[in-house]
Amino acid sequence: MSADVRVHRDVEIPMRDGTILRANVYLPADGGPVPAILCAHPYGKDALPRRTRGGYRINPQFRILRQTATIRISDETGWEAPDPAWWVPQGFAVVNLDVRGAGRSDGVGSLLSDAEAEDVYDAIEWIARQDWCTGAVGMLGVSYLAISQYKVAALRPPHLGAIVPWEGFTDAYRDFFYPGGVREIGFSRLWTTLVRRSTRMSPDLGREAAARPDDDAWWRSLAPDLGRIETPMLVCGSFSDANLHTRGSFRAFAEATTPDRHLFTHRGGKWAAFYSDEAKAAQLAFLSTHLRGERHSLPRVRLEVRERGDRMHEVRDEEQWPPSFARLQLHLHGDGSLTRTPPVIDTGVAFPARRAAARYSWTFDEDTEITGDATLRLWVSAASAGAVSLFAGLSKWTQGRFVPFEGSYGFGRDFVTTGFRRVDVEAEARLVEIEFAPSATLFRSGDELRLHVSGRQLSPRNPLWGAFPALYHPSRRVVCTLHSGQEYRQVLDLPAAPRGAVR
Repeated sequence: MSADVRVHRDVEIPMRDGTILRANVYLPADGGPVPAILCAHPYGKDALPRRTRGGYRINPQFRILRQTATIRISDETGWEAPDPAWWVPQGFAVVNLDVRGAGRSDGVGSLLSDAEAEDVYDAIEWIARQDWCTGAVGMLGVSYLAISQYKVAALRPPHLGAIVPWEGFTDAYRDFFYPGGVREIGFSRLWTTLVRRSTRMSPDLGREAAARPDDDAWWRSLAPDLGRIETPMLVCGSFSDANLHTRGSFRAFAEATTPDRHLFTHRGGKWAAFYSDEAKAAQLAFLSTHLRGERHSLPRVRLEVRERGDRMHEVRDEEQWPPSFARLQLHLHGDGSLTRTPPVIDTGVAFPARRAAARYSWTFDEDTEITGDATLRLWVSAASAGAVSLFAGLSKWTQGRFVPFEGSYGFGRDFVTTGFRRVDVEAEARLVEIEFAPSATLFRSGDELRLHVSGRQLSPRNPLWGAFPALYHPSRRVVCTLHSGQEYRQVLDLPAAPRGAVR
């Protein structure tokens, strides 16, 4: 850590009920009040990179998961938190807070709850009163450090001047534990187990998730009221985290009522993007504008369009999300083709839900950008009545070869986008609609788009080359049929814009 930074450890912050939370506070060494950046999380503010004989030992998550680029952080950088060694010289204080029941803070906490948001509210107002703070407080961080910003912003603390939720879901049920009603049993179990062992929290999110398969009032209580957020907001919407944060990030940008909101999209690695020079420049411009009264211009939407995981096509500014693209409607045919015209003869494609997938194909005859929210309408029946889980994915193929994209948890062979839906079906065909996660992809003339529909997750779960630790509960063992024809109009609806001869 630079000599220009002073560190105060285990600073006590009293809550309204008398409970003491503790934070590490990083300040400029030369003194004087500055705006503060708060990050609040259950991961332990003191879980920092540490020096060993062979150098520094960084957070194990960085070592376990594949990284897309070199990440440069100081030894005071908490997990998914801003680096004080960079931010303090920019003229900010950084406050790394253990939430109630975590790290060195007292009490028993409650993750994602209103009570936790009230604690963060109290911390913001306490920080604003300190002689080292100008009274302006912002929030910044990734994942849970982003999630913790939404609820407190909806409470409207007087001294919260800006938030930067950098990839954070907004609905625990729909975004993480049960997307489309399909239960996630991989990372969710791993995360809740680690939290249970390292913190004091009640209720136990893992046990509650297992006991609550339906989207009930308890799940609703965990979701922030995004419509109450009036705080200026810079949201990071990652196209490469559809198993966790993508849907919620874009929802936050869409539903917050603040007129001063910006969206930074990307399809790179989570931490490589967060600690990149471009991202830090955008974060700095935004926070300097709203916490120091400076004037910096940011686009409403920074849109990143990729051709493949390791090849960016374009970064451009947009005035809205999604862009106002025309819709390309492709009809599913029984022979596996996708066409602009509906089938005339009623046909069906049958597949055993747990062992195979139905596949449909479309080849582009001109360079086309698919950017926005895609949807799929299916007519589904099953050999026996009951619930089935449907997994849908869009993949890109060039000259017969699969084109990989960056995915969640460092998975480097992800689809363009995926969607989930759990429904009750029977012998008679039922209409089912599936929403895909937002995406932005360029298809060149001659590239093939494939639609896959199955009763189990589409990417393999392998610790070495698969989608580990993501895992979703598969459908029951049953043969499903997708029906096409005049009576059953199955449609893939895409946001599409021809791009001419793209170089």
